[in-house]
Amino acid sequence: MTRFRRSMFALILSAAQCAVMPCMAAPAAATQAFDYALLKGQARWLASNAYQPPKNTLPDSLAKLTYDQYQNIHSRPDHALWADDLLDFRIQFFHTGRSFAENMRMYEVQNGQAREITYDPAMFDFERSGLDPQSLRGLGGFAGFRIQSTTNWKADIAAFLGASYFRAVGDTRQYGLSARGVAVDTALNRPEEFPRFIAFWFEKPTKGSGTVTVYALMDSPSLAGAYRFVINPGATQIMDVDAALYPRKPIERLGIAPLTSMFQNGENDRRVSNDWRPEIHDSDGLSMWTGSGEWIWRPLINPAQLRVNSFIDDNPRGFGLLLRDRNWDHYQDDNVYYDRRPSLWVEPRTGPNGSWGKGAVQLVEIPTLDETFDNIVAYWNPKEPVKPGQELLFGYKLYWGTQMPFTPPLAQVVATRTGIGGTIGQKRKYFSWHFTVDFAGGDLPGLSRDADVDAVITTSRGTLEHVTAHAVPEFGGYRALFDVKLSEDSLEPVDLRAFLRIRGRALTETWIYQWVPPSLKERKAALQ
Repeated sequence: MTRFRRSMFALILSAAQCAVMPCMAAPAAATQAFDYALLKGQARWLASNAYQPPKNTLPDSLAKLTYDQYQNIHSRPDHALWADDLLDFRIQFFHTGRSFAENMRMYEVQNGQAREITYDPAMFDFERSGLDPQSLRGLGGFAGFRIQSTTNWKADIAAFLGASYFRAVGDTRQYGLSARGVAVDTALNRPEEFPRFIAFWFEKPTKGSGTVTVYALMDSPSLAGAYRFVINPGATQIMDVDAALYPRKPIERLGIAPLTSMFQNGENDRRVSNDWRPEIHDSDGLSMWTGSGEWIWRPLINPAQLRVNSFIDDNPRGFGLLLRDRNWDHYQDDNVYYDRRPSLWVEPRTGPNGSWGKGAVQLVEIPTLDETFDNIVAYWNPKEPVKPGQELLFGYKLYWGTQMPFTPPLAQVVATRTGIGGTIGQKRKYFSWHFTVDFAGGDLPGLSRDADVDAVITTSRGTLEHVTAHAVPEFGGYRALFDVKLSEDSLEPVDLRAFLRIRGRALTETWIYQWVPPSLKERKAALQ
């Protein structure tokens, strides 16, 4: 057996043991050859074998921790990975406890050799948690990790915790929405599957490198996977992601580069508006740059029923869940600061056939009454069926921050508002619903007040009324207004599109919206 094959076999055996038994630490001196090719081989080997679910060995002392007790387990900075090295990054670990029951194996990689990081209660401060650290020897473990950089050793730049979830910050240093490694069967008529990262490798950076590389091994009943994250913090943090997925079985709905956010209420959707704060959300819209070059903006909503929209495309140029409204007065939250939440943009690089090909950006909106529940999911769903035995290679970049790398050259949607239709001061003879869409930027500031700007509106059903567009100096843009009058009693969604043009030339990105009409009882009440 060659040295390469022996190293690969040892690495695969280690992963197999981690998948079927608690991940106890190996001797600190033991090392194994490691690189991304070996990790992909490890994931492929896992997928060729039956899935072994993790065994929950969490002791009661950790499983029964209250929320506050768990939050009071702190990683000690002096025990962080690379704490004694003059590097730009340090890694601190999250302890297992509560819902984070499975231990993850952690490794440091240096000069192509991986050394397992041994769990030690001394790495954590338990003083305010009520736990006795001596009782955790051989029982505690790592649930995830956070990354700090030299710009501020007390603040995170990214964190990986729970299933395949991870978050990062940009210029505001504020956490918000999350990303995931992959999504499996989201919003189908059966429970969603949540693949989990079961091991991580941290490549020791060189001095002054400015980037840190993290590798991850994923496993789940439907697939296994290998990931490489090259993380470059900054005002806009960039993560260069490579993913290799190996399906165990057919997957009906595979989500690539899934983004997860929260939207409870906003200026366009006040279905849940019993809170004193005017708006509560991490993101306010889905932005898409299609393969044909069209820019699309879809405001988010908090629907009364689960909703899934598919936006069919061929080789998309990018998509993201963004926060465009950054006016603190619109939120009035001086605690969690929703106005500071980062946007997150996905830039596809490579796919199974060189590009991402045909598929759809899918947007899932789930009803919620609670701002602690992430109810928005967006991801790329490839058109090609997912079959066992495949190798699916995807490369993409994630951009976290307030400034995205790609923005429409045209004017953008800056606000969407809705309400009862009709003419002010006149009695309403029938029910209609009003929409106001504000556009700013692009060529709009240079237009005269009397420029011949048209609002181009289309609706999937019903009649459009009172369609107008005019300049609004107060925000330096143009406002499109229109009502939708329904000719039937159906409660089926109404699909709307709008943009502004002048002499046949588009001035703005395309606004799209899905409006669900209220019940007949609610329509009649609105006319009283």
